[in-house]
Amino acid sequence: MAMYDKYTSAYTQLAPVVQERVEKKRYPALGFTSNLDLLCDFEVSILNRLLAQYLPQATAAEIKVPELIVTMEDLLHAIIYFCMQGIGGEVEIANGSLLDEHFAWKQGMGGTGVQAAMALAAIGCPSIVHLTDDSKEVCEILDSPHIYTVSPEGELIHTNQVISTQEQEVHYIIQFKKGDIIQLGEERITIPVSNRLILTKVTVNEHVPFFEPFFEYIENHAASISSTVLSSFNCILDPAVLQARLEYLQGHVERYKAGNPQGIVFFEEAHYHSEEIRKLCAETIYSSVDILSLNEEELQSLLAMYSFPHASQDILSAVQGVKFLREKFGIKQGVIVHTKDYSMYVGDKLGVDIERGLMYGNLVATAKAVQGWYATREQIGELLQLEESRVGLEALERISSSEYRDEVVLVPTKYLDKPKYTIGLGDSFVAGVQLCF
Repeated sequence: MAMYDKYTSAYTQLAPVVQERVEKKRYPALGFTSNLDLLCDFEVSILNRLLAQYLPQATAAEIKVPELIVTMEDLLHAIIYFCMQGIGGEVEIANGSLLDEHFAWKQGMGGTGVQAAMALAAIGCPSIVHLTDDSKEVCEILDSPHIYTVSPEGELIHTNQVISTQEQEVHYIIQFKKGDIIQLGEERITIPVSNRLILTKVTVNEHVPFFEPFFEYIENHAASISSTVLSSFNCILDPAVLQARLEYLQGHVERYKAGNPQGIVFFEEAHYHSEEIRKLCAETIYSSVDILSLNEEELQSLLAMYSFPHASQDILSAVQGVKFLREKFGIKQGVIVHTKDYSMYVGDKLGVDIERGLMYGNLVATAKAVQGWYATREQIGELLQLEESRVGLEALERISSSEYRDEVVLVPTKYLDKPKYTIGLGDSFVAGVQLCF
């Protein structure tokens, strides 16, 4: 079947899939952090004015990412570095007032689980979220009849019933666009790829406090929890804190699987603030998960951390890298890699249609990129007329004629050259994939 026909078939089944989940009260459980995002209405002209004022003699060779943003010069170095590379990432900022003075902002939602919940809610699909920042602003954005969390008494509630107990955390998101021209001193630099930089002012998510009633609900109602998404340890800096969270999580996963052996434990990767933390996380929890999911930048940096040679533009090299990770860490079923051109699953045969899950992930993420917010089913349907990514189609052809064809499922994305937003696209992808479990 042609890829267009496969996408059309998947979309035709989207409404029935969602309706069945509603009727049977089957939910994905989505963790673990939440925070208030402030989304920047970014204009390259403002950036260029600030560069002329604060870094008039700078050159591209001098640009480095600061460990902590304290001054305007630090801020500009961080922005320029990620713009030049066309890559996403996170840097901690000491004081958000640097940003407030020069850029306009609107509120959004941060955290893999809660963003995935909002993407699912937009198509009418229910889910259960774990909150860390449970501030009034966060709970208002999450307020939906399709988004549940758990009360201290262990009952499902909506976020408008939450009584806040944790400190608010704010992340500033700077979205930059492919093709914009940066004037750095005497140099003119064209941004090669649209992406985003997250500037974090970490509070509660430095510790990721676990809310035990959430985990107890998942364990006690495991049969109705189709999958559980583990994520968002990347802001933790204390290895002892992370170790405690992961040990608790290992027990939780065992109890969940005991109640639902077919349930999927899904780990979504992130950009870490500490390599030590990332290493500890991978080496502790990966062996407990069914599916590891990550983007191409996260794949490349993880392979580099373990000195595995990887050619980032070579699909067969990516497959070899994924197979190395699965074997090294004992990932139970397989690994998903999601990129702007394709998504792929490498691993054992699953008892679900993972190809359709990848298509839903691609569609939900691309619709978010087009709309700038979480898309309805009708808005997702408008994507069917887009052509598939040429790079993705070439990757599919190479896989189909390779020795890996029986262990790889690859789906080209519906191609979008200049997305309106790249914020939360990975989280939206995660949301779509959960629909196949």
